[in-house]
Amino acid sequence: MFFFPFADENPTTKKPILNWLIIFICTIIFFKYIFEYSYVKEQLFISFGMIPATLFGYSELSGQLKIIPAYLTVITSMFFHGGWMHLIGNMTYLYIFGDNVEEVLGKTKFLIFYFTTGSFAALTQAVLDPSSTIPMIGASGAIAGILGGYLVLFPKAKIKVFFWFLIFFKIFKIRAFIVLGGWILIQFLSFSGDDFNTGGVAYGAHIGGFVSGAILINFFYTKKISKNRSLKGSVPNAK
Repeated sequence: MFFFPFADENPTTKKPILNWLIIFICTIIFFKYIFEYSYVKEQLFISFGMIPATLFGYSELSGQLKIIPAYLTVITSMFFHGGWMHLIGNMTYLYIFGDNVEEVLGKTKFLIFYFTTGSFAALTQAVLDPSSTIPMIGASGAIAGILGGYLVLFPKAKIKVFFWFLIFFKIFKIRAFIVLGGWILIQFLSFSGDDFNTGGVAYGAHIGGFVSGAILINFFYTKKISKNRSLKGSVPNAK
């Protein structure tokens, strides 16, 4: 069984420049180290990925691996992805949900919101396993923050979801609170059976990002959020 959101029925009136820029930068960086610097890909992940043990001072990178201070990797880790599906999945979610959040918050607040929730996500994962020496990379924590904010702002927006099971496939239109509520539920269920020692998906980061996004959106968007939003889920634009 496979299902994947690929669009929403929640149009914007302004071009989401920063949202597109983040997607562009993540994609360019990915292509750079996949095709030009593939021979040092793992070293790049170690140098720019967030390593909990290094962040908290339990260990230290040596020699040429230490390029930037450990605290900066909380940010730089958001621009690296482990593979094609990691990149495509993250950028698709950001493309679908990020534009609406950017329009509501405005460009400056959106950028701060993105990196703040991404930082909360990374720190959540680090606190859960502070002695880990496995680099955490990917924008999924920050994007989870975008999802949390979107859920609060546009719970009734319709999300187009592709569903496939064996020979059956169909596109459904489902409310955002069901799609995103289901997404975070899966993260919690997956987290409960997660083995921190093996690496893989950082479910703790997803949860930390989503929860921080759902909470912080109320401080970043200070106008009263109507409980009787239109079915498209639109809210007034930020100035």
